[in-house]
Amino acid sequence: MSEKTKTLEELLQVMAKLRSPGGCPWDLEQDHRTLRPYLLEEAYEVLAAIDKGDAQALKNELGDLLLQIVFHAQIAAEKGQFDFNEVAEAITTKLIRRHPHVFGEVKVENSQEVLHNWEAIKIQSENRSLLSGVPEHLPALLAAYRVQEKAAGVGFDWKDISGIKDKLKEEWGEFQAAAEEGDAEKMEDEFGDLLFVLVNFGKWQGINAELALKRTVKKFIERFGYVEKRLEENGSSPDKSTLEEMDLFWEEAKKRGIAKSD
Repeated sequence: MSEKTKTLEELLQVMAKLRSPGGCPWDLEQDHRTLRPYLLEEAYEVLAAIDKGDAQALKNELGDLLLQIVFHAQIAAEKGQFDFNEVAEAITTKLIRRHPHVFGEVKVENSQEVLHNWEAIKIQSENRSLLSGVPEHLPALLAAYRVQEKAAGVGFDWKDISGIKDKLKEEWGEFQAAAEEGDAEKMEDEFGDLLFVLVNFGKWQGINAELALKRTVKKFIERFGYVEKRLEENGSSPDKSTLEEMDLFWEEAKKRGIAKSD
């Protein structure tokens, strides 16, 4: 047994100990559903470490995410459903099956052909709709990106970006028309269509809308924090200031490069 294998085996043994009689009371109380928020939280912590470019943090956060996988596998093993080795075996088998250009005789020219084959194999092997594999609980922007990515993988997409630009103009016009009518439900519907096309426009530019918006939200929070700080230094606060006063410090934050300048 290699040192790496021993390390993984030790992790599995520690998890089993925590869940055994006399183990940790908190760990013993958990099940798949109670662990859901922690799984999501750890995934976002990994994303944060990647965004920071911090290798040490990424190592630690990946360990925390791995713990969640080990935790779920241990719970399933206790129920006689599956164990960690079966999880690893399943993904290994899947990777080999979906990469016939690496482990088989299939020839591909580029990554687009790889994606097309991946989705085709997935549909055939799992006998389900192409888009049914998109998790229901994904944030809406990320779900839109994944849906469009999957559809594009089998050729259902614009031939070039000019088609998306025209569609953007069309959807913006329809939203404006709904706004002029004062129809709230139609406005929401058209706004959703507009966002959906924007997500696709970003995809064509290599931009993931979910990550882009997440970055913008973070930037807004940091810059507004600067505005609050400057107002406090002047004996004021947002609720006691005018828009003009706050905007002055906002522009100052941008010039100072708070959360990176535009």
